[in-house]
Amino acid sequence: MRMHRWLIYGSFTMLLMLLTTASPLYPQSKPLGVGRAATASEVKAWGISIAPDGRGLPEGSGTAAAGKEVYARRCSECHGDNADGGDDGPLIGGQGSLPTPKPLKTVISFWPHATTLWDYVNRSMPYDRPGMLPADQVYSVVAYVLHLGGIVGENDVMDAKTLPQVKMPNRDGFVPDPRPGVGK
Repeated sequence: MRMHRWLIYGSFTMLLMLLTTASPLYPQSKPLGVGRAATASEVKAWGISIAPDGRGLPEGSGTAAAGKEVYARRCSECHGDNADGGDDGPLIGGQGSLPTPKPLKTVISFWPHATTLWDYVNRSMPYDRPGMLPADQVYSVVAYVLHLGGIVGENDVMDAKTLPQVKMPNRDGFVPDPRPGVGK
């Protein structure tokens, strides 16, 4: 009798576990009728698909010389006057430190693509008003940070064609993902 009761409780518990874990696998049978699909122009306006080769970068341009003023007004409070510290740590420096016991991972020493910096600044900065900078100012701030890191000249123009050509110090420091269809 005791064994029979245990089998019933055990079977019931297993069935309950199966139903609760499998139910999320079933597709929603009917739409909720809330919201709508984003239009192509709305998705494009979000501008969140910037590839390492520059696909998705908008029109516009900037130089480090132009970016210095924007950086001073919008970035230096958190990142320091010369991108070397502040509340959020340095953006520059650290070249050659990655293989050491205390690597300094900065935009300059760690990030493999300059387009990643553009994408990040565009979507996330300044901290108190993310996404408010127009494309020309984003290009200028990116050029300024790259200039402070010794990667581009003060008057080098950064735009959708030149930015992807910037060779970051750690561009070849990552191992490619060997899975089929990934990163292609």
